[in-house]
Amino acid sequence: MSRRNNITGAVVVGASAFSAIAIIAIIIVILVVIVIGGKDRMTWEFITAFPENGMTEGGIFPAIYGTALMVIIMSVAAVPFGTITALYLTEYTSEKSIFAQTIRFAVRTLATVPSIIFGLFGLGFFIKFVGGEMDSVFLGGQLKWGQPNILWASLTMSLLTLPVVIVSVEEAIRTVPRELLEASLALGATKWQTIRKVVIPGSISGILTGTILAISRGAGEVAPILFTGAAYYLATLPTSLSDQFMNLGYHIYIMSTQSADVDGTMPIQFATTLVLLLLTFLLNFIAILIRARIRRKAIV
Repeated sequence: MSRRNNITGAVVVGASAFSAIAIIAIIIVILVVIVIGGKDRMTWEFITAFPENGMTEGGIFPAIYGTALMVIIMSVAAVPFGTITALYLTEYTSEKSIFAQTIRFAVRTLATVPSIIFGLFGLGFFIKFVGGEMDSVFLGGQLKWGQPNILWASLTMSLLTLPVVIVSVEEAIRTVPRELLEASLALGATKWQTIRKVVIPGSISGILTGTILAISRGAGEVAPILFTGAAYYLATLPTSLSDQFMNLGYHIYIMSTQSADVDGTMPIQFATTLVLLLLTFLLNFIAILIRARIRRKAIV
C-alpha cells in the first residue's frame, strides 16, 4: 500500500512538473518567435514616429499612445467601481442576501460573456443611446459624442474587466482578519471608518492585483473596441475624449486579416506585437512597483 502511494505521488509530482515546464516552454517559444520576426523592424523610429503612406512607412506611436491612454481610462473607470462593489458584497450584505446573490450571479455571467458582445453593447448603449442623447440635449443634434471615440471604447473595456476586479478585490478583502474589524468597531469606530482605516489598507495589494489583471486583459483585447472607437490609421493623437484613437491590438488584427500583402507586412505585425507585449509588461511593472511600495509602507 505504501509503495502504491509512493508511485501515485511520484506520478502526480511528475505530471505537475511536466505541465509547468510545458507551459514555460510554450511561452518561451512564443516570445522567441515574436522577437525573431519583429527585431528587424523594431527601431526607435518605428516606436516614436507617426505613420505615413497608409501605415506602410513611419511608425506606430499613435497606436502606442492610444493603447496606453485607453488602458488608463479603463482602469480609472473599472477599479474604483469594482472595489466599491466588492466592499458592498463583503461588508454591507450577508451571504444569504438575495440581492447579493443576484449581484454575484451577474458578475459570474458577465465574466462568461464573449468579448464581441461587449463591443455591440458599447455601440448600442454608449454610442447610440448615451452619446446620442448627449448630442441631442447639449449640442442641439450636432454629432460629437454619438460616434465612436476613446471614452466609449474605454468604458466598454472597463465592463469587460470589471468581473476580474470585483473577484480579486473581494478575495483580498476576505483575507483581512475579522478580529481587526471587530476590534475597530468595539473601539467605537463607525463602519465607514473601519473600512477606510482597516479594510482598504489591508486589501490594497489585492486591489492593485485586480488592476494588474485588468490591465493585462484590457491591453490586448480587440473585439470590444471594434465598433466603439478604434481606428486603423490616424496620423494624429487623440486630443479629447471624443476623438477616435489607434490601438496596437486593432492594428495587428487589421494588418493580419485585411492587408493586401499579408506576407509583406508580417515583420510589421511581429514588431507591433512585440511593442504591445512590452507596453503591457511596462504597465504591469508600474502597478507592481506601486503595490510593492504600498506593502513596504504597510509593514513599516
